Amino acid sequence: MNKSKLQKPYIIWALTVLCCFLWGCAFPAIRAGYGLFNIDTADTFSIVLFAGIRFFGAGVLTIIIFSFIEKKVLLPKRTELKSIGVLSLFQTVLQYLFFYLGLAFTSSSRASIVNSTSVFFALLIASLLFKQEKLTAQKIIGCVIGFAGVVLVSIDAFSQSSSLLGEGFILLSSLSYAFSSVFMKKYSASSNPAMLSGCQFMLGGAVMIAVGLAFGGGLTTVSTKGIILLVYLMLVSAIAYSVWSILIKHNTVSKIAVFGFMTPIFGFVLSLIFDSASGVSLFLALPALLLAVIGIVLVNKTKE
Repeated sequence: MNKSKLQKPYIIWALTVLCCFLWGCAFPAIRAGYGLFNIDTADTFSIVLFAGIRFFGAGVLTIIIFSFIEKKVLLPKRTELKSIGVLSLFQTVLQYLFFYLGLAFTSSSRASIVNSTSVFFALLIASLLFKQEKLTAQKIIGCVIGFAGVVLVSIDAFSQSSSLLGEGFILLSSLSYAFSSVFMKKYSASSNPAMLSGCQFMLGGAVMIAVGLAFGGGLTTVSTKGIILLVYLMLVSAIAYSVWSILIKHNTVSKIAVFGFMTPIFGFVLSLIFDSASGVSLFLALPALLLAVIGIVLVNKTKE
């Protein structure tokens, strides 16, 4: 698909919503994976190991899938290794290590709210630090409205106790992800974004596997159902992040990043469908989705 098509609103909406839906599907799937692999949710480093295996596999699948699509083997040049290392550090290693450490000290609802600040961070970093786009009042207002949607669907979080350490780690995770989006925009100008995605996943996954094993993590139960679910999660990461990266290459960071507000909303709705104990009601989810859409429209209607 050429550059002009990837900048058309209907293509952006279709592909970003697909990515957010896939990431939203990952919420209940990851929880199911913990059960299938007999991972205690308090066992942080077994979770890090599980995530590392997932991301390493996602990287392998990304290279295979997009090599087939582009009819050539996607291999990095020596000059691209630094870019891959930086992306891997921020997108996979730091983001998920901080995220899983944060979840050990706070609730998933609070984590979703704090994690959504990555959209604000991406906008500020792209505009103020890297000068990739203009910071406008309309973009800020759009982000605030979209963020309100995440807060609405996570309203139960305000009845739960807070943790400076937990929310602090999640905030660092959001900051890491925001930097990774801006770096992807920068590096994909001269490199294939699918190749960058696949290689950074493999490198980051390998680091997480090493960290998980070094601190006593392990997978005590392995089953056919567990392996199938793990492969599914690998495919979710491989497809969603690679498509997201391709869109960032051809559009401003804020125009794509703002769609991230839809991920936790999809996640909560899907958790409601598959887990009746999730505590989320469609009464909150539907207006939350509307707020996210309004915020996305405002940011995408901004003239550069």
